[in-house]
Amino acid sequence: MRKFNQMVILLVSAFMLSAGAAIAGHHEESKHDKMAKMDIVDTAVAAGSFNTLVAAVKAADLVAALKGDGPLTVFAPTDEAFAKLPAGTVENLLKPENKDQLVAILTYHVVAGKYKAKDVVAADSLETLNGSSFDISVAGDKVMVDNANVTGTDIKTSNGIIHVIDSVIIPE
Repeated sequence: MRKFNQMVILLVSAFMLSAGAAIAGHHEESKHDKMAKMDIVDTAVAAGSFNTLVAAVKAADLVAALKGDGPLTVFAPTDEAFAKLPAGTVENLLKPENKDQLVAILTYHVVAGKYKAKDVVAADSLETLNGSSFDISVAGDKVMVDNANVTGTDIKTSNGIIHVIDSVIIPE
């Protein structure tokens, strides 16, 4: 249990550092508080590091779903994560004729319900909206979903939570 608590503390600390979150004073809203009032899509846009993900969500016609009531948990690959894919992959997925494949990949990054970091590390796997499950592994202070490292956690939105990952995860 102690190791579990340390893991949650490390994950939350990593998020706070990576997101540049700071405690706001004198009755000002912090960036974190403002993001918690926005939905998943608006939060991703405001973060500025999920431009490729947002473009893919638009191409897949998933904006309305990610702006819905939720709650949803999104494991969001950064622009750098998409850049790791082989050359031309993103451009190919964004073509209208590949929409079904794009939807399958994107919905593999979304879980129904609100899963905070402590809930994620307590699970062995989570079922995604595309009907498949991804594996979760914890080794020391490192948490992975399939082949992606979780690099930021517990970004609260009005309709769920975003966890940041460093690779795009692909369903089998």
